[in-house]
Amino acid sequence: MSRLFQRSQIAFVHDVTMAAVSLPAALYLRVGDGVVFYNPQNILFSASVFTVIAAVSFWFFGLYRGIWRYASLNDLTRIAKAVTIAVGLLFLVLFLTVRLDWLPRSTPIIQWFLLMALLGGSRLIYRIAKDKTSAREMVRQGTHRLPVLLIGAGDEAEAFIRETRRSANTPFDVVGIVSLTDSRVGRNMHGVDVLATVDRLEEILGKLANSKRGLPRRLVLTGDALRHEDITKWVEVADQRGITLARLPKLNDLREGLADPLQIRPVAIEDLLGRPQARLDRDKVRQMIAGHRVLVTGAGGSIGSELVRQIAAYGPESLTLLDAGEYNLYAIDMEMAEKYPDLPRESILGDVRDRTRIDQVFAKQKPEIVFHAAAYKHVPLVEHNPNEGILTNTLGTRNVAEACRAAGVGTMVLISTDKAVNPANVMGASKRLAECYCQALETLPADQRGPTRFVTVRFGNVLGSTGSVVPLFRRQLEAGGPLTVTHEGITRYFMTIAEAVELVLQAAELGKHGVTDGGKIFVLDMGRPVKIIDLARQMILLSGLRPGKDIDIKVTGLRPGEKLYEELFHDGEPPEPTETDGVMLAAPRVVDYALIKQVFDELGQSAVNRDTHKTLELMGRLVPEFQPPEIGVKSFFADSDPGKLDQAVSGQ
Repeated sequence: MSRLFQRSQIAFVHDVTMAAVSLPAALYLRVGDGVVFYNPQNILFSASVFTVIAAVSFWFFGLYRGIWRYASLNDLTRIAKAVTIAVGLLFLVLFLTVRLDWLPRSTPIIQWFLLMALLGGSRLIYRIAKDKTSAREMVRQGTHRLPVLLIGAGDEAEAFIRETRRSANTPFDVVGIVSLTDSRVGRNMHGVDVLATVDRLEEILGKLANSKRGLPRRLVLTGDALRHEDITKWVEVADQRGITLARLPKLNDLREGLADPLQIRPVAIEDLLGRPQARLDRDKVRQMIAGHRVLVTGAGGSIGSELVRQIAAYGPESLTLLDAGEYNLYAIDMEMAEKYPDLPRESILGDVRDRTRIDQVFAKQKPEIVFHAAAYKHVPLVEHNPNEGILTNTLGTRNVAEACRAAGVGTMVLISTDKAVNPANVMGASKRLAECYCQALETLPADQRGPTRFVTVRFGNVLGSTGSVVPLFRRQLEAGGPLTVTHEGITRYFMTIAEAVELVLQAAELGKHGVTDGGKIFVLDMGRPVKIIDLARQMILLSGLRPGKDIDIKVTGLRPGEKLYEELFHDGEPPEPTETDGVMLAAPRVVDYALIKQVFDELGQSAVNRDTHKTLELMGRLVPEFQPPEIGVKSFFADSDPGKLDQAVSGQ
């Protein structure tokens, strides 16, 4: 600390000295040898006054909080402000005391430029000298830097190159840049050339391999490259050349000081989605949540816990966490206690199957917004336990929805799944039934529905969620393989948990304003579907291993109820855009409330009695796309009464 203080003192003395000589020097530059005809007392008085003013101004603007070794444009801006104030005050003082009779009017202007050069130039010279010293030290020590090729020529790339140029300890040497666009090709950044556009990546790597510098050891992704649709191709190119793929921190992390520009990170599987960044209106979400009472069911699950995290950041009046799993609820409750100790919250053990418990919780907590994320999501398990799936996913949703109605909740948001579209399994059908119930409530007249808006948000798989394929692959990689894929052609939509929840909150805000009138539901834009076998290969490659050599991929066959591909929209649900990027609207078939209430009562009886045959039959009648192969189910909508379909269904 004392050493730092001594350096600040030296810098301060230097700057004050430069200020003291700047006025006489500026006057000399203005009048030349004619300066001998000026009264020395006037010059000495003016220079002394300016020295005092400048010393105060320099200290006030924090010129000594920066480090000369890392002098930047921000430091130059502070110098300009301090010098401008000092020169302006001197001009004012001299005008009030001696009316500036003896001083040429252009002298303060000359003095401003001269002092800027003295202060800024000295810092620049010092930085250049230190950079050269660092370079010589590296040569003397024989330090070897790892050659890297950057993909992307944006701000992150500039910050990274700048740091490698002035740090003697960095292990990286940037040998070139490949740009995402052709506008910067042929230019250079801190002496590093922008070689070509990314579509010529293989060609550039070939040229570098044959050059004196040799093949770079890493491809490093920067900025927009992390969201580029060809990112998976670069993984293959890197593998073919035997080099590794890495990424730089995001620009926001650099600006907020959350990351070091030299911190190269491994590319995560989430980075390979190549999804464009959605434009989000977080101010509207904040207005929806801040100061309101919010309840999240399934708060300990993957989606539920992320909902809790993001909602807590918006400052609700209170936050209620409801979950049937003790440990998961404990974990998210402890996390909230650490991050948001002042946020009023209640963690409640309770099962959405238990209507009495749900009504009790709603009566006590009086939530204004409810996010219903509690559900069974594992397809094979629910397929083997259909009654349990119905009790939780379908009838549990009914319990929450009716509790919202009774308690006068403003908005209920149902988290649904792409497996509800043309469901081939019990899990998908149970979630489609949950959608149907919320749609039916949303289409009721306001005097029957009450103040509650019932908003449904449908999306596909989220990376890293409980039971998803990514954690499975990671465990299999740690065990040495093989990675198991059920079918070579199987594809799925993927999205990160954080992004999915952000869009759910955006959809909830839209739903408050009646966008879902008529039973429409929100569908998140999941981008392009991903082949699971490609995902497995990419995870192996990102681990520094090779598919088929270091780690095998084994095809095991489709599991019960598993589809080769998922759909976000039914054929009769043409998507409609909304004002929010990444959120679309669909208009699925809507079932009359009286009818669905009656069938749900029957479903409740059959599920509680574990009458699997009856449960599946009722599901097939209400969701005609779902037809269990072992049960011949006559669709409810194919009833002998030809008018029933028109009475029960609207839309397609």
